[in-house]
Amino acid sequence: MKIVVLAGGISAERDVSLSSGSMIYKALKQNGHKAILLDVYLGYEGDVEGIFEREEDWAAQIGAVKEENPDVEAIRALRKDGGKSFFGPNVLAICQSADCVFLALHGVGGEDGRLQACFELLGIPYTGADMVGSVLAMDKGITKDLFKAYGIPTPKGIRLKKGEAEETRVPYPCIVKSCCSGSSVGVCIARNEEEYAGAKEEAFRYSDEVIVEQYIKGREFSVGVMGGKALPVIEMAPKEGFYDYRNKYQAGSTVETCPADITPDKTRRMQEISEQVFQVLRLKSYARMDFVMNGDGEVFCLEANTLPGMTPISLLPQEAAAAGMDFGQLCERILENRN
Repeated sequence: MKIVVLAGGISAERDVSLSSGSMIYKALKQNGHKAILLDVYLGYEGDVEGIFEREEDWAAQIGAVKEENPDVEAIRALRKDGGKSFFGPNVLAICQSADCVFLALHGVGGEDGRLQACFELLGIPYTGADMVGSVLAMDKGITKDLFKAYGIPTPKGIRLKKGEAEETRVPYPCIVKSCCSGSSVGVCIARNEEEYAGAKEEAFRYSDEVIVEQYIKGREFSVGVMGGKALPVIEMAPKEGFYDYRNKYQAGSTVETCPADITPDKTRRMQEISEQVFQVLRLKSYARMDFVMNGDGEVFCLEANTLPGMTPISLLPQEAAAAGMDFGQLCERILENRN
């Protein structure tokens, strides 16, 4: 198949996306596909004729994920046209000439339903959740509303818009996070008024609405779902702090155990909730749900990820491996369930 792996973009998760895209691209090439790797924002300014037939390493310029999320404004400055469009030069034309676009995008623009809507209107086949599922899962406020409506256990919390008066306060300690970001970008724990003010300022850098929810101290887990069926549960135990951006993407920062060392009952409980979330959020193909378990053994679902990371240390590939599926096979399964 002729496949465009679409990565990069202008979200705070750009580096993670490029790392995911590089891994996917290499696996697809090894599987015999005519794959190319494109940065959706920077695009391609060369001759597109015969682009899938060229023998070149499209991942050669991709670096490792840095400890801090990237400077998005610096990326914007690289576009000669001023970057008014989300799509860089020739991106849509190349995608339209492909058999499928494998989405390795994370965050705003690529994971929130807007790109999916565009591709559906243009008739471009792509991987992952469709427009509806992407919208519902990306907005954490909508996600929590649906969790509450369908009885899915989740931490109590509120939505807060920039400049809005707080009629309800969440007791300390609490978690403050951007409403529409992933990879724990803009997520902080606040234990007092000073930390709370700083946490809100940080979260509002990434969206005009934030989620403030109760902090639940406990063990952190994740469960992938493919085609509506849950994969083995993985536990993430950061060596320091919580499972934030640094601990997610810096090798050696977190101890990950898959299958998780928990009882069969707890395993089934998280898998059943994950499958329920998959249905409630109208997801397709694959996704990953994040959980925390408190000291009493109660399980809370935090959110769903419609385009989970596919970096060398990402969770979904580890879960797939525990189910007997290597990275190349995982990519093929995702391709088989394309939109």
